[in-house]
Amino acid sequence: MKSDHNIDRSLEGKTVVITGGSSGVGRAAAEAFALEGCNVVIAARGKEALDETVALCRDLGVVALGIPTDVSIASDVQNLANKAMQFNGRIDIWVNNAGVMASGKFEEIPMDLNEQVIKTNLFGYMHGAYNSLPVFKKQKEGILINNISIGGFMPAPYSAVYSSTKFGIRGMMECLHGEISDFPDIHICNIYPQIQRSTGNMHSAKFSGLDFKIPPLAADPRDTAAKFVELAKNPRKEMFPDTMSKILTSVYKLFPKPVINTASAGMRLMMKVKNAPSDSGNILQPSPEPHRIYGETILPVVSKKTKIAALAGLGLGLAFMFLKSKSSANKV
Repeated sequence: MKSDHNIDRSLEGKTVVITGGSSGVGRAAAEAFALEGCNVVIAARGKEALDETVALCRDLGVVALGIPTDVSIASDVQNLANKAMQFNGRIDIWVNNAGVMASGKFEEIPMDLNEQVIKTNLFGYMHGAYNSLPVFKKQKEGILINNISIGGFMPAPYSAVYSSTKFGIRGMMECLHGEISDFPDIHICNIYPQIQRSTGNMHSAKFSGLDFKIPPLAADPRDTAAKFVELAKNPRKEMFPDTMSKILTSVYKLFPKPVINTASAGMRLMMKVKNAPSDSGNILQPSPEPHRIYGETILPVVSKKTKIAALAGLGLGLAFMFLKSKSSANKV
């Protein structure tokens, strides 16, 4: 993909489609693109949350449209694309963002939930690409932004099926990069953020006995949404939008087995002392309340400087642990 050096590109009047746009990072993205003066088309399953996000965008002075959409259903996404074209006969930016997650022991998560995670995450992004790329090719320009998460590079412990979808999305988009390589003004941009301080964690399915709140080092969804806008103005193939995503993926590349084994061991330990009831979350139905950008954190949110210092210490600590374990193994 050729790089675009026009970093001052205006987005005013552009039509942007955002899936999963009724809460969390998706709602933050709708707000961010509305502030740029875009026509905003928001897709989500729940009508009430969808209407709230549309009202938010209209209050910012832009044209906004909410389309009830289940991204796992091909005809729903085709309808979304058709409705988006009614603004001005084109789609300029498509943001694949809708996603669900189920955590717990692989064999203890009901199979219908596992299958729906794949349909929503992997099929959902496939449906988004399948409907946006032909429009872009006809226009000879357009930007597809995929919110993949660091899960595209490293597995989430006790979330095997979720992890498979993220690796799958990354592989699919890698291949599609080749297919659009003869269209210099069509871009596929993959973004790999860390865990978000959004409602996503509150809405996920949990079969681990754990009812997690968000760790204080999680990223701000509005910061991530700002990176979507940055990619729309200056497209590039990959972006790690925060310090944590860079550190975690870098450490995992160096020490893949110790990282996943240590994370899994930590999960097992916590699962022994917790006993929250199983919860299917938003996998099979629209997200319950709250419908907002931010979720609940375990501790007060820390400053960005504190985050960077803590993350640097985490990276060094993981490296030290690995080197120490390797040294002990060599002595034996």
